[in-house]
Amino acid sequence: MEIVGFLAPWILVGIGVVFVSFSGGPGAAREAYLTRGRRSFGTLIVLAYIGIGIAVPAVVIASRGTREGNSTHLSQTKLRDAKADIREGKQLFAESCAACHNLDAVNARGVTGPDLDKIGKVTPGRILSAIKIGGTGQNRMPARLLQGENAEDVAKFVTDVAGK
Repeated sequence: MEIVGFLAPWILVGIGVVFVSFSGGPGAAREAYLTRGRRSFGTLIVLAYIGIGIAVPAVVIASRGTREGNSTHLSQTKLRDAKADIREGKQLFAESCAACHNLDAVNARGVTGPDLDKIGKVTPGRILSAIKIGGTGQNRMPARLLQGENAEDVAKFVTDVAGK
């Protein structure tokens, strides 16, 4: 269906080019179109524009249902069905971590922390350790940024979505 939506305008442009070339050039085509009394061609062009004007948005709208949007790996349905701690972890991550870390699941584009989609094997223990200890190297991430159940929820969320 997407190919038809993409090709239809180009096919119509091709038909227009053929019409112009067989009419003897742009001037002759305009004269043929305007003065020979062929209302059927004018009607056909108007209907083609209306058809394209309806078909292209319809194809775009129809294709939106298959996408998950914004490069997220958690669809809205999956997120609704996820456990409350993962939903809470997502919210906490967005509030506390997204400014520094890159994570596609929340459309986070931080630049100072590691890209969590590319750090390799992610486990809740590894995430909890990073939260507890803080940033290594240049100490950009403060230790104990989140604590207790909040840290565990973020660890579960990141484990569930990072690198997928």
